[in-house]
Amino acid sequence: MKLWPSGGFRPKHELEHHWLVWTLFVWVLVAAWLIWDRWPNIYWLSLGDTDDNMRLMQVRALLAGQGWYDLRQYRLDPALGGLDIHWSRLVDLPIAGLILLLKPFIGTAMAERWACGIAPLLPLSLTMIAMSATVRRLVAPAVWPVGLAILLTACTSTVMMYMPMRIDHHGWQLACLTFTVAGLADPRRARGGATVGVSSAVSLTIGMEMLPYCAMAGAIVGLRWVWEAAEARRLMVYGLTLSGGTALGFALFASNANQAMRCDALTPVWLSTMTAAGGILFVLALVNPERRWLRLALAAGAGTALAGGFAGMFPQCLGRPEGVSEELAQTWLNNVREARPVYRHPFDTALPIVVLPVIGLIGALVATWRARRGAAFTGWVAVALFTAFAGLMLLWQVRAAPAAQLLAVPGATALACVVVPWFLRQKSMLLRVLGPVVAFLLISGLFAGYAIKLFPADKPQSGSSARVGQANAACARVTSMRTLRGIPPAIMFTHVDMGPRLIVLTHHYGIAGPYHRNERAILDVHRAFTGPAAGFRAIAARHKAEYVLICPDLAETTVYRSRNPNGFYAMLHQGRAPYWLEPVTLPEGSPFRLWKIRYDLPEKRVSVRPPSPRRPG
Repeated sequence: MKLWPSGGFRPKHELEHHWLVWTLFVWVLVAAWLIWDRWPNIYWLSLGDTDDNMRLMQVRALLAGQGWYDLRQYRLDPALGGLDIHWSRLVDLPIAGLILLLKPFIGTAMAERWACGIAPLLPLSLTMIAMSATVRRLVAPAVWPVGLAILLTACTSTVMMYMPMRIDHHGWQLACLTFTVAGLADPRRARGGATVGVSSAVSLTIGMEMLPYCAMAGAIVGLRWVWEAAEARRLMVYGLTLSGGTALGFALFASNANQAMRCDALTPVWLSTMTAAGGILFVLALVNPERRWLRLALAAGAGTALAGGFAGMFPQCLGRPEGVSEELAQTWLNNVREARPVYRHPFDTALPIVVLPVIGLIGALVATWRARRGAAFTGWVAVALFTAFAGLMLLWQVRAAPAAQLLAVPGATALACVVVPWFLRQKSMLLRVLGPVVAFLLISGLFAGYAIKLFPADKPQSGSSARVGQANAACARVTSMRTLRGIPPAIMFTHVDMGPRLIVLTHHYGIAGPYHRNERAILDVHRAFTGPAAGFRAIAARHKAEYVLICPDLAETTVYRSRNPNGFYAMLHQGRAPYWLEPVTLPEGSPFRLWKIRYDLPEKRVSVRPPSPRRPG
């Protein structure tokens, strides 16, 4: 039997007509490589981010019988009813499904590890499929491998969201964003509108992080209709799928806590907004006047009415969607590094992030000009607008980097398909051989990663920075957490960033996690560690904490010491503990320090005791 009975393997024909099969084949190879490369992380359950740890705990709770609409985490701050987590169950499903599938064969522990390794690769497959479709529609049917090459090699911030063990929701939202771009580039209007509407609804069901991109996608769909009346079909289907998809997502996945009028998740606030927006767009598409100026006036009036209605009905959502107090913002939220704009980061960090978005925008503008008389013109205009918007988002927060790099891929691919063939047509063999390689390195932005190594870092790493890095790694290790297993289950008063990891790897309970809805718990931890020792026991008693657990030099603890060099944590760091803290000796090699809180001892003036006994290591 011949594999290619029509006369052999024809590369161009295969790439054009069997692109989906080959895209999935590339994904299988990439997934296999990443699992092999990251196997130590999988084996040791190295969930490097607090959100990844909390996601696993949410899945465990679901599989243990916790209610579908109950997303509170009862292992954190149990004395006060647990912590409210503002996520949805949607992203829990593939992880839970993989655990249930693998558990009968390899046991629960290994099933969790494999599920955490495989789950992030699932949205990567969708991202690769949608990106291939976009490149095929806008550039050429056979050049989608160039787009995948840029995506997988140059979009470093993006690809990190799909790495094994990165089980939080960002990879799924980026997949939705890629489908949104594919829908904007789709020449078939109804299918394109449905793709944009459904992908936006799914993204909003997962979380509000991509709300600005969803709004921009809606604005682009509306502008296309303003420019061309024939786009009414895309606008109509988009409005229907956006409103219907959002309503379905709310009904199926909105937690009990998200039934309130909050601004940080798919709550009645955004449900009503999206259904109203979808309904208005549907009506505009039905009216569809012939005159462009009239369509523009109707669109502007609809947008003004929607914005005015939102401001009048939900004034609490005009500020920060998290709705936190100024104290919590100054104490914690404003100090999150990824919430800072890109220009506030060191040059060697910022340059590799911004290079590809800039190149992608240039490429999208060039492609738009070249397609000005072709069928792909409006698609390229949409991509150029989206790419520019994503680049501007970097000036707000650097956490926009994965989306900005992702949206730059179509433009960079188009630019590569102009420059590389030019080199291949040159008479000089040197240009024909080296030119395409150099062009790809420049256009993809890969040169920035190499060039930055030629320049010294903005600031050499200090000894304290090295200690912080070592502490961050040491206190998150499975082997380190095992040193706490000899203690009977107890509520540990520990750092905010250590709470999720503690409950994943031990049988203990924590107090707080870095989730903005739990303002009281976060502020209590910071107040307790930065305030005087005399005030600690009252705060700990409110949360019924039995032990104090610290990780010396953890990144979070540097904040405590900088705010109050004489505060409670600074005393513990120096080895001076109040008399009402009873030191607990941990196994050799433990990076932690642990004390039992003695509430039965009365307050007295003596406030320090000798350093806690610790074994070397």
